[in-house]
Amino acid sequence: MENPAPPAVPATAEPPRFRYYDLVMAAFVTILILSNLIGAAKPSFITLPDGSEWSFGAGVLFFPVSYIIGDVLTEVYGYARARRVIWTGFAALAFMAFMAWVVVALPPAPGWTGQAAYEQVFGNTWRIVAASMIAFWAGEFANSYVLARMKVWTRGKALWSRTIGSTVVGQGLDSLIFYPLAFYGLAGWPPELLWQVMLSQWAIKTAWEALLTPFTYLVIGWLKRREDIEIYDTDTDFSPFASTRS
Repeated sequence: MENPAPPAVPATAEPPRFRYYDLVMAAFVTILILSNLIGAAKPSFITLPDGSEWSFGAGVLFFPVSYIIGDVLTEVYGYARARRVIWTGFAALAFMAFMAWVVVALPPAPGWTGQAAYEQVFGNTWRIVAASMIAFWAGEFANSYVLARMKVWTRGKALWSRTIGSTVVGQGLDSLIFYPLAFYGLAGWPPELLWQVMLSQWAIKTAWEALLTPFTYLVIGWLKRREDIEIYDTDTDFSPFASTRS
C-alpha cells in the first residue's frame, strides 16, 4: 500500500525551497559520469545453465541507478525540475568528454610508459562519446516524460507501473540508440554480439528497475514526507528545451 500523499499542487506553482533536491541531483550526475567513464565500452558475459555464454555491457550493473534516481526526481519534484537535472547531466557528460580528449592528447612526460593504457581506457572515439550523449539525452527525457504523464493518468496510484513502464521506454530507447551508433561495424563487434548486448542491456536494466521497486518506494515516500509536497504535471511544458529554471 502507498502512503497517504500530501495535498497535490500543480507543477507550475511557485516552487518551495527543497531540502534534498540538490543532493539527489548530485547523486544522479555522479552515477551518470562514473557509469559512462568506467563501464560503457566493456562487454562481459555470464555462463547460462546450458553452458552457453550471454554477453552484456558491464556498465549495465550501475547505470540503471541513474534511471531510478531520474524516476525519483520526476515523481517527487516534477518534470520541470527533472529536466533541469537531465541537462546538468548532459553538460557534465560533455565536459567529461572534453577533459578526456585534452588529457589523452597531451604528450606524456619522458619516461612515462602508461600512455597506451591511458588511451585505451579514456580515449573514447567520437562515436562512443556522441552515441552516449545522444542516447542519454533521448532516454532520460523519454523516461521522465512517460513517468510524469502516467502519474497524471493514474492519479498518483500504482507507482510501480510508472517507474517500470517509464524504464521500459527510456532504457529501451537508450540501448537502441547507443550500441548501434557506438559500435556498429567495428572490429570485435559483430552484428550478432551487438544485438545480443543491446537486448540484454534493455532486459537487465528493466529487471533492475523491477527488483529495486521496493527501494524506490522507500526513497520516494521518504522524500515526499520530508519535502511535504506532491507534484502533478498537469500544466507542464514538456519540451526538453523549455526553461530549466526551478
